[in-house]
Amino acid sequence: MAHIARIALAAWLTTTASSIALGAGLTTLSIGADYSSGNYGASERTEIYYVPVTAKHETGRWTLKLVVPYIRITGPSNVIGAADPVVTLPGAGAVRRTESGIGDVVASAFRNVLNERDASFGLDIGTKIKFGTADDSRGLGTGKNDFSLQADFFKPIGAITPFGTLGYRWYGDPPGIDLRNVFYWAIGASYRRSQSTSVGLVYDWRDRILQGSGHVSELTAYVSHGLSRDWKLQLYGIKGFADASPDHGAGAMLAYSF
Repeated sequence: MAHIARIALAAWLTTTASSIALGAGLTTLSIGADYSSGNYGASERTEIYYVPVTAKHETGRWTLKLVVPYIRITGPSNVIGAADPVVTLPGAGAVRRTESGIGDVVASAFRNVLNERDASFGLDIGTKIKFGTADDSRGLGTGKNDFSLQADFFKPIGAITPFGTLGYRWYGDPPGIDLRNVFYWAIGASYRRSQSTSVGLVYDWRDRILQGSGHVSELTAYVSHGLSRDWKLQLYGIKGFADASPDHGAGAMLAYSF
């Protein structure tokens, strides 16, 4: 699932690539496969498969990205959505179901405002729009658009790069549901083991978006390996610590840049 952890990690990879290739054009196409499992505050377990296809283009100081996912969710029908947010509606005795289809499309635009080579740290500022393209009648999403403002920062220190994200998200409210607009943040570090391989950890937190629900608290560990000049493979595992996070998850992403 596209939790904030992967969003923060992707943001760091984006800012790093942007700062290296300022003034040049770079396009990256990627496909991922993500599995997560948890109760999300419900009485039964929900399993989510999330397969995002992503197109990213970097030009000058700008990074533009579009994510189109396919999702499959198995669990009680009062747990809706397969990406951020996963919403658990009040009530018990929900019917267990399996649904699949196109998820919520996410578009983003970020500008590199500080280059770490010229300033004390690197900083990107941008916006994200989650379009409510997932079928809300089948519980694949809320059916509403969400909007985020976000800042991503990083500071290379030798082979180690601390990085982080701070953002605020406005949620569209489905009929009869009042979702809270909330802050979210992430912090982590990457260690470059070699010219082609990096490992890292990311911790993510987001406030509760529904009265009586839980907040997001989860840790992601990852390894990223350059298979060649143009191809990169990323593997990761997730451990959740709160109701709005999965109990555990894992995934992979294969990217091609040109």
